[in-house]
Amino acid sequence: QLQASGGGLVQAGDSLRLSCAASRRTSSVSTHTMGWFRQAPGAEREFVAGIFWRDGSTGYTDSVKGRFTISRDTAKNTIYLEMNSLKPEDTAVYYCAQQRRSTIAIQSNPREYAYWGQGTQVTVSS
Repeated sequence: QLQASGGGLVQAGDSLRLSCAASRRTSSVSTHTMGWFRQAPGAEREFVAGIFWRDGSTGYTDSVKGRFTISRDTAKNTIYLEMNSLKPEDTAVYYCAQQRRSTIAIQSNPREYAYWGQGTQVTVSS
């Protein structure tokens, strides 16, 4: 079970930090690759960032590189998405998810992910 939080209404240029707490019964950020996705109204769910379980290496979609940072706290079994220089086009519901297979690299296809959080709304006004 994954619990996402931290969304809100901000202005362009502001920052937000999203959190995703994982239940140790079903998920572990130490042994599973985790990802953040987002879905805007009328759009498909898209990959935002991922963090590889083994070494903490990260991957991002091009539109957020240099602005967003994914990280994890293994002691808290939680991942984070630090979002800076937010733009109106970042407006979406943000979801965290656990990748199905830990033996492969970070995947951007949502079908490669199993457990999903409930989503947290991020709205950026211009």
